[in-house]
Amino acid sequence: MPQLEQIWSFPSQILWVAITFAALFLIMWKVAIPRISSVLEARQRRIEDSLDKAANFKNEAEAAIASYEKAMADSRTKAHELINQTSHEITAQAAKSEAELAEALMAKVSESEKAIEQAKQQAIADLRDVALDVASSVVEKLSGSKPDSAAAGQAVDTALKARS
Repeated sequence: MPQLEQIWSFPSQILWVAITFAALFLIMWKVAIPRISSVLEARQRRIEDSLDKAANFKNEAEAAIASYEKAMADSRTKAHELINQTSHEITAQAAKSEAELAEALMAKVSESEKAIEQAKQQAIADLRDVALDVASSVVEKLSGSKPDSAAAGQAVDTALKARS
């Protein structure tokens, strides 16, 4: 076996190691390293593209969130305006209804006062007639003769004016 032979073995092994190293070096340099390099470059491009897409998605998401928040703020503002407007309309309508009710009540009070005044005048007129009848009856029973109706009317009117 030549590899076990001590004299020739060392220089020949060095020669074959050099030839094998050179062949492997050339194969790696021309074939393997360019393929590995292209795979790494492709992988780096994919990573960068993915990062760019992620950044774009992030920007779109932030824009959508900002748009949503703006829409919510606008909706809140509009809702507050509607609430205030409705509140003012209800207050104005209530004030109008209250004014109409007050006016109607004042008209009824005025009508009632007129009715009371008419009833009072009617009662006073009836009272005069009753007082005249009572006075005539009293005078007739006390004196035995029927009094003059004009004099009795004048006496009753004088007594009623004194009471008023």
